[in-house]
Amino acid sequence: MRIAMIGQKGIPAIYGGIERHVEELSRELVKQGHEVLVYARGWYSTVVVAKYQGIKIVHTPTLHTKHLDAITHTFISTLHAIFKEKPQVIHFHGVGPALLSFLPRLLSPKTKVVATFHCIDRYHQKWGVFARLMLAVGERAACLFPHQTISVSRTIQNYCLNEYQKITAYIPNGVIAPVGNSNPAALGEFGLEANKYILMVSRLVRHKGAHYLLHAWQFAKQQYPELFRDTKLAIVGDSAFTDDYLHELKAIARGDNSIVFTGWQHGRILDELYANAGLFVHPSENEGLPITVLQAMSCGRPVLVSDIPEHQEVILDKRFWFQNASIVSLSDKLVELLKDKTALEIAGAQNKETVIAKYHWTDIARETQKLYGSPLSQKIKIKPLVLKEKLQ
Repeated sequence: MRIAMIGQKGIPAIYGGIERHVEELSRELVKQGHEVLVYARGWYSTVVVAKYQGIKIVHTPTLHTKHLDAITHTFISTLHAIFKEKPQVIHFHGVGPALLSFLPRLLSPKTKVVATFHCIDRYHQKWGVFARLMLAVGERAACLFPHQTISVSRTIQNYCLNEYQKITAYIPNGVIAPVGNSNPAALGEFGLEANKYILMVSRLVRHKGAHYLLHAWQFAKQQYPELFRDTKLAIVGDSAFTDDYLHELKAIARGDNSIVFTGWQHGRILDELYANAGLFVHPSENEGLPITVLQAMSCGRPVLVSDIPEHQEVILDKRFWFQNASIVSLSDKLVELLKDKTALEIAGAQNKETVIAKYHWTDIARETQKLYGSPLSQKIKIKPLVLKEKLQ
């Protein structure tokens, strides 16, 4: 089967949950005998790389701006796929790109159209009113035009059913468990030591909540200086059209040598950062199903998360939840958990077992393949778009 992936920035994944999702899913589909084309943007994926681990990378133009990058790339890529590559399946990733999922339905009726609903993007604080409106329309398009729609979390699956009366297939994100022995010495360039740092890995955009973590870290240190004396906080990630927010974060951390900004990391260095963290923290206000959390779990790391429903699906132990957007609650949890090393060890082992049992890419690719092969039966019935809540 010939499959085109559209909507991601590109592969190999440098950063971004959707990019990592597409890379791992595509790799597994290739192993299962399919031909996979991944559309990429030249500013993200090296143009000279046309093949990656059996996956064909197709570079198409884009307008590299905050608001036009995704939609222009999706438009050009979709037309290229329809008229040039002629795949049997076009798979859109994200509700923004899904805005254009009607094109193959109109221009190539025999092509199977699939969309994955990764996250409720219109809740993200970086978007203005018009962009949020378009993302809301994209949600409806993702539930209306494709033959099949995938939700990466039960929360999103319920959202699609309640908001758009759409029954979607639940197929979660996955993760690849690390292989080989860890080499903590690789952390030396950041001044970090194994099990003596707390880790966050994320794009540095406001809804990911890094500012909550920085404030909570500093508050906890003031209250319990001895507990945090030999521990650091490592923030792995960088701006994503959010330079002002990155400057705000660095202003909060100014003069605090216990806070380390590493910028984007990938490959072996990122693996080592995950594998040797004493505690992983994900303070995001809005998610789909965060691959970064699954990655930390696969390394046997304890994970502390905000108590949003998407996190609660993955981290079942309430001791590892804190109140969403609460600096005080996060600070209290940091203190509580750093005092209880036994709880951290037990949680890390349980996390690894959970990931192996529920979030394996081979199984995820197999379930996705089944959707690709299902009949082209869905008829489009357009209903008026009604937003049930005011866009903020």
